[in-house]
Amino acid sequence: MAKIEIIPAILVNDFAELQSDIELIEGFVKTVQIDVCDGQFTPQPTWPYRKHDENFERIVSEEEGMPGWEKVNFEIDLMANHPEDKIENWVQAGATRIVLHAEVKGDLEKAINDLTGRVEVGLALSESTPVSVIEKYRDKIQFVQLMGIEQIGFQHQPFDEKVLGRIKEVRMKFPGMPIAVDGGVSLENANNLIDAGADRLIVGSAIFGAEEPIDAIQQFKALLH
Repeated sequence: MAKIEIIPAILVNDFAELQSDIELIEGFVKTVQIDVCDGQFTPQPTWPYRKHDENFERIVSEEEGMPGWEKVNFEIDLMANHPEDKIENWVQAGATRIVLHAEVKGDLEKAINDLTGRVEVGLALSESTPVSVIEKYRDKIQFVQLMGIEQIGFQHQPFDEKVLGRIKEVRMKFPGMPIAVDGGVSLENANNLIDAGADRLIVGSAIFGAEEPIDAIQQFKALLH
């Protein structure tokens, strides 16, 4: 079996929340995903797009690093229109992976091209987007992220089991393409996702909504043995 990654997903309103969430889990996972919403592609903006953020400005200018940068890698789930205008800041901020959504307004192809060879690039597909869209970008992306919920940009959304069939479809049509699943991932459905062919489980509320987030991470890891 391919190595499965458990990746906590952080969705926060401000820098203090980001620091707090990363402090909770640093040292227990290799990578964290930061959900970044612009309030246009998504209904609500999140850090750092809610208001002008001096912390983000200092991170982009490399005056300071992301919280926990010495212990974790950062995957940025960029839920934002016109990603071609935003990606440079995230590269400067130290992202090792950037996820771009197939449905955004703007020049997605330019964004992907500009990231080539600089970070690992993922293409996210909403539930209603056909997996055939991957074909156009398959030689330029390193993984696919399938959404397991209908409304992106929010945690605590109900899981939609039809993503299991979509995982199998991607696995069949694009063999060898790593598949991440984001949205509604829980201890109850994790094994089914892995059995369907998922390589990376992006876990939000099932970790950060748990009484003991570290215990939740360990329980997810225990499923892999």
